[in-house]
Amino acid sequence: MVRSRVAGLFAVSFLLGACASPRAPSAPAAIAVHLEPAACGSIERLHVAGDVYLASQPRAADFERLRALGVKTILNVRREAELGEFDEHALVEQLGLTYVSVPFSKADDLTDETLDLLRKQLSGGAERPMLFHCHSGNRVGAVWLAHRVLDGGLTWEAALEEAKTVGMKPAAYEARIQRYVESRRK
Repeated sequence: MVRSRVAGLFAVSFLLGACASPRAPSAPAAIAVHLEPAACGSIERLHVAGDVYLASQPRAADFERLRALGVKTILNVRREAELGEFDEHALVEQLGLTYVSVPFSKADDLTDETLDLLRKQLSGGAERPMLFHCHSGNRVGAVWLAHRVLDGGLTWEAALEEAKTVGMKPAAYEARIQRYVESRRK
């Protein structure tokens, strides 16, 4: 039964011809998993670590492809005002997926409470597999940095490399996450 379901998912992925992952995500992100590149539809930046996909903004058609890959939850950190092309929340729910929105737009908006909530989602609070996205991967990378250091057991340097691979750029995010990590380690 498991083999046929996995084969079915790969067949659907092959038929869609637009999504690929180097391995089927299955391990929780908090376990030592490796960040690997992935591809799905028109998503420009996409990586997978265990059962968490980290991404830039998917287009509407990409959500159906993600569902075919088995994604069950969409975690979005973009503000509603940033989403203009389509109603992402409505589309995701129409596809039978869970939609979680924890919006912020810059490092100054990233409160300890917001980071706690996002880490909880990444540590098993959301049904898996999940897609975690923002516009470019920048905000996702920042949150991923905190998660991998505090929940994934990575060193700061290793987690920072992953965060930059995912898309984190501004030094303001790095400084903000460093303060947060230090406060949570006390």
